[in-house]
Amino acid sequence: MPDPYARYTRLRFDRPHPKVLRITMDNGRMNTADDAMHGELADIWRDVDRDPTVNAVVITGAGKVFSAGGDFGMVQDNIDNFTARTRQWKEAREIVYNVINCSKPVVSAMRGVAVGAGLVCGMLADVSIATKDCRIIDGHTRLGVAAGDHAAIIWPLLCGLAKAKYYLLLCEQVLGAEAERIGLISLAVEDTELDGKAVEIATRLAEGAQSAIRFTKYALNNWLRQAGPTFDASLALEFLGFTGPEVKEGLASHQEKRKPSFPPDSVV
Repeated sequence: MPDPYARYTRLRFDRPHPKVLRITMDNGRMNTADDAMHGELADIWRDVDRDPTVNAVVITGAGKVFSAGGDFGMVQDNIDNFTARTRQWKEAREIVYNVINCSKPVVSAMRGVAVGAGLVCGMLADVSIATKDCRIIDGHTRLGVAAGDHAAIIWPLLCGLAKAKYYLLLCEQVLGAEAERIGLISLAVEDTELDGKAVEIATRLAEGAQSAIRFTKYALNNWLRQAGPTFDASLALEFLGFTGPEVKEGLASHQEKRKPSFPPDSVV
């Protein structure tokens, strides 16, 4: 049988347990989601779903960072190129829905910073684990686009609408310990415990009653499927924003490491 994971270039794979697949985002640049990784994060969940040797998944990032967000080159392509923008829109939609619809339970292990497309998988994981000092940041409004990747579909369900609006509108970071306290993630642990705890939970899932676990995940994720129209609208508005003036200033301010000065005449 051919290896279904051989084609991936930004994701690494290992087996901490015979039935647990650990996926490690790794591109040597703080695991930012470039074009290649973005596409791979959309595709991987279909391969996992079809793989009879996998009962559970751990997703994490290489080194000291889970994922530092979207690659600036990819952002620039979205601004400049309609074809790139529509491709990224489709992939962003597929990342969310493919994680939701993957029958195998997913455990995320986040440390350092968790932003952007990587954060999508971290937050949509069935069991989300972060270090207590992990910096979770949605990042979108600071860039100058709507919070569309995943936030609208799940943050209000996890931590309530008031907290979700606070963190998403202000682009405020939330540390892992606080994220656990408000219900945004499942668990917050010390850095030395993160990888072991993720494998422990994934192993319990992998060794449990598989149809019962998968059917339970499917039923619970109907809460997210019901929020599909909200997500679709947020994602469309995010990508509409890539055609406007605010994202150009947001990107420039990131590249120049300064506070953004968004144009006052771009108000809808």
